[in-house]
Amino acid sequence: MGKLRVLSHSSEPFRSREEAGRLLARELTEYRGQNPVVLGIPRGGIVVADELAVALDGELDMVLAHKLTTPGESELALGAVSEGGQLFLNEAVVRELGIDMPAIQQEKNRQLAEIRRRTRMFRSVRARVPLDGRTVIITDDGIATGATTQAAIWVVRLENPRKLVLAVPVAPEDALNRLAVDVDEVVCLRAPPSFLAVGQFYMRFEPVTDEEVLRLLRKYGTREIKV
Repeated sequence: MGKLRVLSHSSEPFRSREEAGRLLARELTEYRGQNPVVLGIPRGGIVVADELAVALDGELDMVLAHKLTTPGESELALGAVSEGGQLFLNEAVVRELGIDMPAIQQEKNRQLAEIRRRTRMFRSVRARVPLDGRTVIITDDGIATGATTQAAIWVVRLENPRKLVLAVPVAPEDALNRLAVDVDEVVCLRAPPSFLAVGQFYMRFEPVTDEEVLRLLRKYGTREIKV
């Protein structure tokens, strides 16, 4: 289990995702000078990731991973699929629930179709950054159940980063404890005792558009790729 660092149990809201990212960056200064790759989970996580990448002199990218939903249990991930089609299975869940491969393949194809739509759009302005041997920081604007974050961690692990850090502004502590098993370090600014939804901890929490994500990605270089 990785080191878990929770700075506060306060329920005080952040003014915006930008503010949350700047505050989070102050707790990650040890990674400045290591050229970290900061991976935001679209869409809101890209705003936080941009603040981290700027403050830490790192590279911004995104993690386009989708959880594979367990039949009848929408928040229980049976695995995850990456934008490259890599499949990670939670063998314990698959075995316990007796989920067969045809069902897994059907769910993989469903999630991969949405990932490919996003890939065509986002990768036209920002090619994927290789993660092998790099210090990688995964972030989002917050964590609720942790299922989407877990999917991101699983697929990033497949690329053999040197160190994998999960850093988020706000999350319930039980979710952080579960996620810490699969990363080297977890940093969270606030883990409020009562948690309903991420948006309750932001004064401004408007939807982040695809256009805003593209604008942020363009800051870090443009290269056309085929998908």
